[in-house]
Amino acid sequence: MIEVLVVDDDTRVARVNAAYVEKVPGFHVAGEAHNALEALRSVETLPRLDLILLDHYLPDRTGLEVVQEMRRRGHQTDVIMVTAARDVSTVQAAMRQGALQYLVKPFAFAGLRAKLEAYAQLRRTLDGGGEAEQAEVDRIFGALSAPSEPGLPKGHSPTTAELVRQCLLKADGALSAQKIAELTGVSRQTAQRYLKLLERTGRARLTLKYGDAGRPEHRYEWATRA
Repeated sequence: MIEVLVVDDDTRVARVNAAYVEKVPGFHVAGEAHNALEALRSVETLPRLDLILLDHYLPDRTGLEVVQEMRRRGHQTDVIMVTAARDVSTVQAAMRQGALQYLVKPFAFAGLRAKLEAYAQLRRTLDGGGEAEQAEVDRIFGALSAPSEPGLPKGHSPTTAELVRQCLLKADGALSAQKIAELTGVSRQTAQRYLKLLERTGRARLTLKYGDAGRPEHRYEWATRA
């Protein structure tokens, strides 16, 4: 079993995330923590700990500061950031400090499950030991590249889906397919196809903008915006 520490300042969110973890075969919640001090104490005292699901916004220190302190103390426990922090500087800092994955709140169970299953695959690959040829190295680095939106229909690209998703997440309001196309560099037809997919799966919300004449313009916004 992969032993997991769930760290979130919101006790309700921590319970939900812990319940998600327990639903994934091969994973077990070793403990919960709701601030940096509790997290660091758990790292020191738990008999075994493989992975930390770590929020960034903690009341006493940031999640990245927790990672820094862990490394200073010699703990190399794997970390997946699970946080509402979306600024590129935080994402970049997490990557540089060794976070294996970064999952942006809010998310559904499928999103976390994909990250955990990718992590389990990585551990299985690394447990084999020995030397690695280039193909094996590629598999190791690719093991964590599970798409944020798992289960895409045939013919849909995870990369394009992520581009469209990020546009909606960062937007101040609803966007048209034409605007999404301009921001991502894909065609308007492609943008429309992915927007409709996100709407069907409940990720995006459709609104209509009526002009003076003609058909209303379809606009989309992220449905689970915090």
